[in-house]
Amino acid sequence: MTSVSLYWRIFGLNAVVLGSATALLLWAPVTVSVPVLLTEAVILVGGLVVMLVANAALLRIGLAPLDRVTRLMTTVDLLRPGQRLPVRGGGEVAGLVSAFNAMLERLEGERASSSARAILAQEGERRRIAQELHDEVGQSMTAVLLALKRASDEASEPLREELLQAQEITRGSLDDVRRLVRRLRPGVLDDLGLVSAVTSLATEFSTHTGLRVVRRFDPDLPALDQEAELVIYRVAQEGLTNAARHAEARRVEVTLRAAEDAVVLEVADDGRGIGAAREGAGLRGMRERALLIGATLDIWSPDEVSATGTGTRIRLTVPAVRKQS
Repeated sequence: MTSVSLYWRIFGLNAVVLGSATALLLWAPVTVSVPVLLTEAVILVGGLVVMLVANAALLRIGLAPLDRVTRLMTTVDLLRPGQRLPVRGGGEVAGLVSAFNAMLERLEGERASSSARAILAQEGERRRIAQELHDEVGQSMTAVLLALKRASDEASEPLREELLQAQEITRGSLDDVRRLVRRLRPGVLDDLGLVSAVTSLATEFSTHTGLRVVRRFDPDLPALDQEAELVIYRVAQEGLTNAARHAEARRVEVTLRAAEDAVVLEVADDGRGIGAAREGAGLRGMRERALLIGATLDIWSPDEVSATGTGTRIRLTVPAVRKQS
């Protein structure tokens, strides 16, 4: 069956409306007098209104697919893949919808590939910086600590007191460097696994921010590969950071549970909620990481109508896979 172009479809709709109006004027028992009578004018104006309404309705039906494409184009987000328009019928409109869906498919694939390269490069750079901080800065500060200790042991008062103070300052700076190294590259994730890494992360945040962090972990979680575990760790890290910096929260609950061949991470705080605020680099970074491993990320406030005290919920659902031997 040959498809009808959009031009001829609109022309046909207008022809039907105008032909119907002409037929009514020809066969209706109404004539136009000179001068025009009031009843005749009312009938003509009424016929014109009916013709315009019918034409508008038919055009809206005919151009509805274009409206759907326009709405999707203004709201589409490549970090939320899978948004597609149904292809109905044939002709130019169906071809446009199909081409638009194909373009979305291609753009999502390219965005996923570029995000994967960027994230892997970022993790590689973090690993390199963490190694340099540990090997160079950490060792240098350790050497400074030892030198200060030897000097303080041999010095007399009041110089000894000043050397001890310098020793404490250096020790605190060394602790800060070590904490930074752990945040850049969580060695506990490689050595002890996901649960231990998230536990260490929650404990550290609770200690240094004053947040009350509650942990709820299932004892037996499905196996994940290293990439998926790192994504879960980074999303938990970003969720805790947002709760401490932006949410004005006092309590955060971190949950790791198994659900239908998947691992679900949830980070829930009691802060002011996300509301209608625009997503920043942190939240978009979490979405990009979720796309990297085919996970689903949901971010919402339980009561988005209220302006305060709603809290924020982050849920990451990661499909379980077998670890490669």
